[in-house]
Amino acid sequence: MDLITFGVQLLNAVQYGTVLFLVASGLTLVFGILGVINLAHGAFYMLGAYLAYWLTLVTGSFALAMLGGVTIAFIAGMLLETMFVRLLYGRDHLAQVLLSFGLILVIDEVRQLLFGKDVHAVAPPAWLSGSIQLTDNLSYSVYRLAICIFCLCVAVAIFLVISRTKIGMIVRAGAENREMARVLGIKFDRVNRYVFAVGIALAALGGIVIAPISTVFPGMGDGMLILSFVVIVLGGIGSVAGAAVGALLIGLTDTFGKVFFPSASSILIYVLMAAVLIWRPSGILGRPNA
Repeated sequence: MDLITFGVQLLNAVQYGTVLFLVASGLTLVFGILGVINLAHGAFYMLGAYLAYWLTLVTGSFALAMLGGVTIAFIAGMLLETMFVRLLYGRDHLAQVLLSFGLILVIDEVRQLLFGKDVHAVAPPAWLSGSIQLTDNLSYSVYRLAICIFCLCVAVAIFLVISRTKIGMIVRAGAENREMARVLGIKFDRVNRYVFAVGIALAALGGIVIAPISTVFPGMGDGMLILSFVVIVLGGIGSVAGAAVGALLIGLTDTFGKVFFPSASSILIYVLMAAVLIWRPSGILGRPNA
């Protein structure tokens, strides 16, 4: 592999890893803080991609489609938490799995009713089309590069909110010792609603940003859901920083695995996960008791 090809594949790995982090961070917030196993997370990723397709057609603007799609997903997350998810706090995971599986069926029926079974394409914004010359011999897609920068900005924003703000302090207090925080007067009903809605919005945002470089099709969230669970197990359950590290490792393993070991690339990710869990059962940045 020459240096130019290596550079392109490295950028592809980072781009893939940053999108994966976007989706996995929402899952780790919901699972790590609320203790809810949301199997419908991948369905919201798919829904985000379909919203990007529909809203781009309606508004003619990808930026407005992104804003509208995230807003719709956030509101849907708040409604779902209020009507259904809050009934499951403290219950066994089987009830959560059954509810989220039901949500998958409902979302898929709504998707088929509104968009059918056709495969759709979404055009990137005109000002992000084409490629940019990074070095004398290396050019790269402007949109893919924009995804990397945007997702890194979102990652930094999530980290700052959780680690440096009062909201983040409340969320961390709930994750560490919910009963103690409740005694101190923190009302978790509202906190839970917002955490779940943000998790759903992050899943939809992942689907929106990936739509212009991937076709929009039924079931596109299934693989992303599995990889998101691999990311949070690899990085450590409940750790946003761990999710970032895990997503980057998955991105590198998947991209370079397809280049060097195409016949075995599909299992390399799980070999990596097994190796990490043998070395550190709680995940790379997970707490031993997590």
